[in-house]
Amino acid sequence: MAVREIIKLPDPVLKSVSTPVEQVTEDVRALLDDMLETMYDAPGIGLAAVQIGIAKRLVVIDIANEEEPPDPIFLINPEIVWWSEETAEYEEGCLSIPEVFGDVTRPAEVRVRYQDREGQPCERQCEGLLATCIQHEIDHLNGVLFIDLLSRLKRDRVVKKFTKAAKQAKEPA
Repeated sequence: MAVREIIKLPDPVLKSVSTPVEQVTEDVRALLDDMLETMYDAPGIGLAAVQIGIAKRLVVIDIANEEEPPDPIFLINPEIVWWSEETAEYEEGCLSIPEVFGDVTRPAEVRVRYQDREGQPCERQCEGLLATCIQHEIDHLNGVLFIDLLSRLKRDRVVKKFTKAAKQAKEPA
């Protein structure tokens, strides 16, 4: 396992739509393991493959708190097949947009269909933080960032800040 570099805003890769995984192989499982180690190292509770520059429909999640043992979830080709009309608001952040947080309203419950790390089909009913995290990570697979769900003013401010920082990082000292 290896910690990979997490791509940051304004990298255009983050806006790309990820392609399905055709077959669950040892390489795919190794990538999922790298993603999990990268997420834990960051630290975070979810990571999509596109955030490490690989536009494949792969997600890792672990919402266990520090007092609990790790409880990783591996989602290959996840898709939300049902969502509740009831909504919930959570303050979201993103490893690709460090130190930025915003309140996002999403369906309170979702049902997600996916393949597990062995390639077996699964379906899972999710609520609370897990439902929010799954929706956030599937958004990544579709080229959507959580800031896209904030007000235009707040989103534009965040993008401008990260674009300026990226430009300054490229300038010679």
